[in-house]
Amino acid sequence: MDSVFIGGAAGFAGDRTDAPGPIVDSLIARSGPRFLMFEMLAERTLALLQIERRRDPAAGYNPAFERFIAPILARCLDHGIKIVGNFGGANPRGAAARIGAIAKAQGCALRIAIVEGDDLAATLSAQDFAKREVDGQMLRGAPPIVAANVYLGASPIADALDQGADIVVTGRVADSALALGPLIHAFRWPMEDWDRMAAGTLAGHFLECGAQVTGGYFADPGHKDVRGMADIGYPIAEIARNGDIVITKPERTGGRVDRLTVTEQMLYEIHDPAAYLAPDVVLDLSAVEIEEIAPDRVRVSGARGRARPASLKATVCVEGGTLGEAEISYAGVNAVARAQLAIDTVRERMRRRAPDLFIRADIIGVASILANDSGTVLAAALAGSHARDVRVRFAAQDRDAAKVEALLDEVEGLYCAGPAGGGGVRRRLAPRLKSASCLIEREFVKPTVTLIEAGARGG
Repeated sequence: MDSVFIGGAAGFAGDRTDAPGPIVDSLIARSGPRFLMFEMLAERTLALLQIERRRDPAAGYNPAFERFIAPILARCLDHGIKIVGNFGGANPRGAAARIGAIAKAQGCALRIAIVEGDDLAATLSAQDFAKREVDGQMLRGAPPIVAANVYLGASPIADALDQGADIVVTGRVADSALALGPLIHAFRWPMEDWDRMAAGTLAGHFLECGAQVTGGYFADPGHKDVRGMADIGYPIAEIARNGDIVITKPERTGGRVDRLTVTEQMLYEIHDPAAYLAPDVVLDLSAVEIEEIAPDRVRVSGARGRARPASLKATVCVEGGTLGEAEISYAGVNAVARAQLAIDTVRERMRRRAPDLFIRADIIGVASILANDSGTVLAAALAGSHARDVRVRFAAQDRDAAKVEALLDEVEGLYCAGPAGGGGVRRRLAPRLKSASCLIEREFVKPTVTLIEAGARGG
């Protein structure tokens, strides 16, 4: 066996559900170990799933995964394509049960591996997490923990595949581990072969964001043009036993794979190119070479690794009060001035009702992302704007939900209290979560793998 093929079928929970199909077609045409990787678990997503599981013990996994898995499950099983995904969220067993039900309905038999051990909420106390917080004071005072999950590495995924799993369902793991685990399994790479661990981690880093590496997040018309965005192909990594990687995409799909797209993705979210910390290795990118070898085929080599960190990163989420948002539109001549008057009016009234409530106000289309730290819009942007169609957004958060709701009432009151022409008010209240990073000693982390038979065989 010369190469392992891994397709990156999703980069987040809301990704395109038709993305896996062309990848599966492409993997079927290849010979050798083939895997389909789903990365669908952002930090905030996991905390929200923990809340869902508290409300309903059967919930807590990412329900969106069904729309990805159901159309391609039988074909993957028929052609020996293994599936690895972190769509288990806060309840990998629940996700596994749902996969089993889908398989049974389709007349399929399969083995599902459940990887657990990332949830540390019952292992360490709030005080323990506070002592280990990396920076900031968010956990000072040991507030109630909503979720506490450590980033597991690739070893339990490799173990699950070694046990014969057709699908591996995880909760929180390092994104790159979703690719490194299959590579350890297929090549029998030793866990202390740091250069191979580095290469597999880099392969996962290319795949973890879906179409980012094939031109999606790269696209900027007139500067970085990408054709066929409506049918963009999601990435496939071809990994050789020595760790060399070729990034490509399915034939007859849109997007592009070249030195620029691959380089941009390689540097995405990298804090130190010479020491990128992952659970299984410290990845050194400083000597990596990127070479275009054919249209939409880029070879990456030269990843180097050092011994894995002594501790593992965990994300701890606590309640952050209530977030309120309200919007109103102004259009026509003098729209920006009327929008500013609306902001001034609401701020003045809220100074009387809740003087300590911090309010952010943006005039979308004039100054929002580029507004200053005080939450007011930029005076220069206002003075130079001739926009005739703007949307004003107010936002605030506080532990006292009544204060936040008062803001939303004031925005709605602009309908008749002026200024002229306001319309289209929308308002929303939602619970707010805050997160902190902690470093956890490995001795507290005990990953487990449970293999179950499901579908037609199990039924």
